[in-house]
Amino acid sequence: MTQGGAARRTVLGAAVVAAGAGITGLAAGPAAASGEGGGDGGFRDLPYPTVIGHRGASGYRPEHTLGSYQLALDLGADVVEQDLVPTRDGHLVCRHENEIGGTTDVADHPEFASRRTTKSVDGVSVTGWFTEDFTLAELKTLRAKERIPAVRQRNTLYDGQWAVPTFEEVLRWADREGRRRGERVWLHVETKHPSYFRGLGLGLEEPLARLLRRYRRDGRDAAVFLQSFEPSSIQRLSRLVSAPRVVLLSAANTRPWDFEQAGDPRTVADLVKPEGLKWIAGFAQGIGPTMDLILPRDAAGRLGAPTTLVKDAHARGLLLHPYTARNENTFLPVEYRRGTDPTAYGDALGAFRTYFEQGIDGIFTDNPDTGLLAAEAFRPGRRPVNG
Repeated sequence: MTQGGAARRTVLGAAVVAAGAGITGLAAGPAAASGEGGGDGGFRDLPYPTVIGHRGASGYRPEHTLGSYQLALDLGADVVEQDLVPTRDGHLVCRHENEIGGTTDVADHPEFASRRTTKSVDGVSVTGWFTEDFTLAELKTLRAKERIPAVRQRNTLYDGQWAVPTFEEVLRWADREGRRRGERVWLHVETKHPSYFRGLGLGLEEPLARLLRRYRRDGRDAAVFLQSFEPSSIQRLSRLVSAPRVVLLSAANTRPWDFEQAGDPRTVADLVKPEGLKWIAGFAQGIGPTMDLILPRDAAGRLGAPTTLVKDAHARGLLLHPYTARNENTFLPVEYRRGTDPTAYGDALGAFRTYFEQGIDGIFTDNPDTGLLAAEAFRPGRRPVNG
């Protein structure tokens, strides 16, 4: 890409419309006439680059809590992310994983001690407590806590302050905040382990679509992105709602779990090739790649030369929302670390600026305030250096 800012968004927006022509559910979803857009231009009108609060403001509050989401919004995040998993009785709740031993105080509840078990989730053996073994009423007796206290000890101050929210509670919160602020609150919603849960009779897409329709967030200009690491989940959602959709992409040598189950031999490395991106553009409006697919790191953890993924994705009308930028040394490329304490902040602003220079459309970050400060130099109109 050689254009930035508003002009660049106009070109990309036209490409997205062209790529989306004729896609099932894009032009006429179940509530295409719901008026959700209210005359707004949808995701093409979001600030560029877009700053997405990863699990809220999880650099400062326990992730996936209303406190984390509220702080992300108060810090200025353009979009706030939720990950969805089901309860035993079919409610969608916000947790990064269905195993909740590390993000709630479930281990302190003797009445649930017998629920601790080992399961295979997407081919990985996991031991702990799982949301699908709890009713919503039982889950609501738990309190959220910091997931990585060794890195974010200050966040433990807020352990126990919030319950695990349902997605419907988040939708109500977003509507309240939207009315209070006079502008729509954007959400970025991920279906977690959708094939695994469908195998348990707890499919995620249908209840998610019902909630989106109920809260008028199902139209193509809805203030929501739908995302998943499993392309088949995004394909299923494309048949249920018209809201914009993003395929998440992990390391190049990995395969989506639904590909594993279906015997599809393609890896992420295949999906980021032009033909793979063309296939994704048939049912999604964007990709969410790990940043390493754009700026690979060498064995020492230093950034290498950028790939052509940004240019290739934009050529097919796909926006890019890579993940995840964080402030702490332990998460930063080597050249942006400062000092020897892995939990101390490094030169996160420098890292963010390097990411934005690649021409990405947005970024997931645990620290929305840092991302917004770095983004100011690129709003509006700055040309990416590697276009």
